[in-house]
Amino acid sequence: MSYNTFGHLFRVTTFGESHGPALGCVVDGCPPGIALTEADIQADLDRRKPGQSKFVTQRREPDAVRILSGVFQDERMKQQVTTGTPIALLIENVDQRSKDYSDIRDKFRPGHADYTYWEKYGVRDYRGGGRQSARETAARVAAGAIARKILASLYKGVRVRGAMVQMGTQTIERKRWKWGAVAQNPFFCPDPGMINQWADYLEGIRKKGSSVGAVIEVVAEGIPAGLGAPIYGKLDADIAAAMMSINAVKGVEIGDGFAAAALTGEENADEMRKGAKGKPKFLANHAGGILGGISTGQPIVARFAVKPTSSILSPRKTVDVKGNETEIVTKGRHDPCVGIRAVPVGEAMLACVLADHALRHRGQVG
Repeated sequence: MSYNTFGHLFRVTTFGESHGPALGCVVDGCPPGIALTEADIQADLDRRKPGQSKFVTQRREPDAVRILSGVFQDERMKQQVTTGTPIALLIENVDQRSKDYSDIRDKFRPGHADYTYWEKYGVRDYRGGGRQSARETAARVAAGAIARKILASLYKGVRVRGAMVQMGTQTIERKRWKWGAVAQNPFFCPDPGMINQWADYLEGIRKKGSSVGAVIEVVAEGIPAGLGAPIYGKLDADIAAAMMSINAVKGVEIGDGFAAAALTGEENADEMRKGAKGKPKFLANHAGGILGGISTGQPIVARFAVKPTSSILSPRKTVDVKGNETEIVTKGRHDPCVGIRAVPVGEAMLACVLADHALRHRGQVG
């Protein structure tokens, strides 16, 4: 299987399967001299790991990361730093229950990649989805932690954050948005007024053995103007590709996205006034911080839609590997809303794209 690597100067190659002994990634292109420890990476992994509430899969994985290469420290140094060589990260799987999937090994889950994998490769790891499992995203989050360190070394005050803005049919009230609330509830919800409503809503979905989708918003602040390129290296195009590569994502917006189609030219224009230090002051950010594929210096805003989890307890009609019609029920431990744990994944992918473009920008214009 090819295409397990993304990025140009900051390159990430992930490996591993849901029920294999381990998963991880190799990060290439990280500059030398950046302070990096396992604790720096673990903090982000802890936000994504399963089993943290009844609203996500109950698989118990500590997601403890090990740095195998690319860092160094001796008695002359105050802290461990990157060496500029490839950084290998390993995360062991410790709570697999492969027997949960024995009943579906010859059946294709509707809405899942089972059929397409079988058609392309002629073999598939049905245990938790194998390589197609969202478990692979743990490696992306680990790589994203390194990307954040790179961004912080280049730009003062950079911050990459995310939140869930819609769960199924339930949307937040943006006037009540509080970033401080995101870390205080199991949904990464920025609207304190929706938390209890979402809990009741998802509990009903979970008890039915069903699932719902979600919309995630990720925001990067402190990124200067100039990152990206106007034709085939558009910053927004790379962000969109990164978000679409996340499991179960079916749509991406930058800034106002599809809502911009309903605006007039006057409404959509992000007017400018004279600002500080010779920089313009924008009166709005419909463009999501990117114009002509190049960052404007405003907050970069992207949203992505996550479909409902395909592994559900409700019986569904399908076919098996021999083409026979049958019925399928997916047992095991699954997220009733996989979008919840997609929040730190979206943050990581945005950080990786920005780190890559920051290094490309530095290499091109100094």
